[in-house]
Amino acid sequence: MQTIIKNQIRSSIALKQKLLEEQTVLSGIEKAVLLITSAFRNNQKILLAGNGGSAADAQHIAGELVNRFYFDRPGLPAIALTTDTSVLTAIGNDYGFVKLFARQIKALGNSGDVFIGISTSGNSPNMIEAFNVCKEKGIVTIGLTGLSGGLMKDLCDICISVPSDETPRIQETQILIGHIICCIVEEELFGRPNPLI
Repeated sequence: MQTIIKNQIRSSIALKQKLLEEQTVLSGIEKAVLLITSAFRNNQKILLAGNGGSAADAQHIAGELVNRFYFDRPGLPAIALTTDTSVLTAIGNDYGFVKLFARQIKALGNSGDVFIGISTSGNSPNMIEAFNVCKEKGIVTIGLTGLSGGLMKDLCDICISVPSDETPRIQETQILIGHIICCIVEEELFGRPNPLI
């Protein structure tokens, strides 16, 4: 059992090491931070969505933005589209699961907002629908995906593709990327030096 534990840890570390050399990922994170920071400065909001573990990540990132990350500061407007069970079940029942996020974006999203879609495969039909609606509404899009980027890679303004095809490693890395974004956005907007940087 300890061999499995150690191999899982080594696998996670190896991917994080690889990430340090992936210039497209690093520059994608920088671009995402600039977009999000600009949106907040212009009184816009962030919408986030994903399925399963990616839904949990969307909620996690929204929580870091609305509440705080490293230090006390005003909350930032971020909404995870995965949390309202009445809305989710109404849309699922009346329009089908594929419309789950698109319908919410139509209702809540405005031009200038930023949508962050999280999917390990990049092929989830409800995420594809969401990106298409964002394009119609002038909502800037950021995709967090796995190695191939799937169909999402051609639909989002910024696609940050984790260089792995192993779902647990992709998810671990996506939440790391989410934390990095929250860290820098907080510093950019509120200017308090982070002692851990």
